[in-house]
Amino acid sequence: MAGFLLSGFLMALLGAILPAWGYHRDPPDFTAVGNYFLSLAVGIVAAGGLARRIMARRGLAFLLVSACALSCVALAYLALVSPPLSQWWRVAGLLALGIGAGLLNMGLFNAISRDYQADAAGTVNLGGVWYGLGCLTATLLVAGTFSAYYAVPNILLFMAAVPAAFAVIYARGSHAPAPAGPQPTMRQARAQFRSPGAILFALLLFFQFGNEWSIAGWMPLLLIRRVGVSPRASLLILALYWLCLMFARLGAVAILPRVRHGRLLVGSVLLALFGCLILFSTNNTFGAATGALFVGSGFAPIYPLVAEAIGRRFPFYHPGFFNGIFSLALVGGLIAPATLGYLAAPLGVGIVMAIPLIGTCTVMLLILLIWLESKVTGR
Repeated sequence: MAGFLLSGFLMALLGAILPAWGYHRDPPDFTAVGNYFLSLAVGIVAAGGLARRIMARRGLAFLLVSACALSCVALAYLALVSPPLSQWWRVAGLLALGIGAGLLNMGLFNAISRDYQADAAGTVNLGGVWYGLGCLTATLLVAGTFSAYYAVPNILLFMAAVPAAFAVIYARGSHAPAPAGPQPTMRQARAQFRSPGAILFALLLFFQFGNEWSIAGWMPLLLIRRVGVSPRASLLILALYWLCLMFARLGAVAILPRVRHGRLLVGSVLLALFGCLILFSTNNTFGAATGALFVGSGFAPIYPLVAEAIGRRFPFYHPGFFNGIFSLALVGGLIAPATLGYLAAPLGVGIVMAIPLIGTCTVMLLILLIWLESKVTGR
């Protein structure tokens, strides 16, 4: 499970490093930021098929070591191509980093298969806590060194030591993937995906993943340019967002046996919506921090609760494969920050907060539709 710390560490890097790379200054090059997120997304998606072939031929341990080694090399390369070099050098590095992170995620999902099948919500929550800790660590690391611009390459080289350490740990260990269990035939998978419940779940996770990563990737630039906070303060507010996500997931584990899951899900979305409204309208640091607190606390329980519901409703789902209704959700989380970069270029950075606000309203509507569909079908 601690491997998810490394996954969060790698995934949160881009959102934290953008101010250190100077993308908060005038003239803003938001198109380049969109290219960065798109390159990372393409790498993660491309890693799916590659991971299956590596694991089939060389095993799970080799997959994990390869993922960590590639991530280490990608971070070291990014340290050498910091601005003012052309953005396309960094696009290539982020593509490699995305492939490394994607390989790591596939290996970790296979490694936790037995735990997931025994306790879906608890396993997802625990993995989310480790993941949030990794995101928090990466953000604080960049925030602590932001005042010295020349230190950005050095901090990336230091960060490269983290996946290198995990590569050594995985090389010395023994890791065998859990049995995949019965997988659906193509006819069963198509029938699953045609059902209204599957489509609604996929759309819900599509928008929810997009909401979370839009805020995580763009919050520093949004706060610097729209609210006027300092770059270091913006990174600390981003760290608060990750901290709330992490502790709220721990709180969700404690109250799950005592609270109806439907009420908790609706309450979480309303809390996140309130936080989005604060972030959209605030003009000071206190309001920004308050908005980040509410958004992080509201977003935290949504994915574990939905993942548990999907595990009960669709027994063919296996966490080692990004298939079925989770494929669309993954695309949403990866593409949304890239799309915001291309929209922010002509419309301004304010659109960054408008999109998650609309997306959170959409999640609320989809929850109501799923509830209605379950009442009609009796599932």
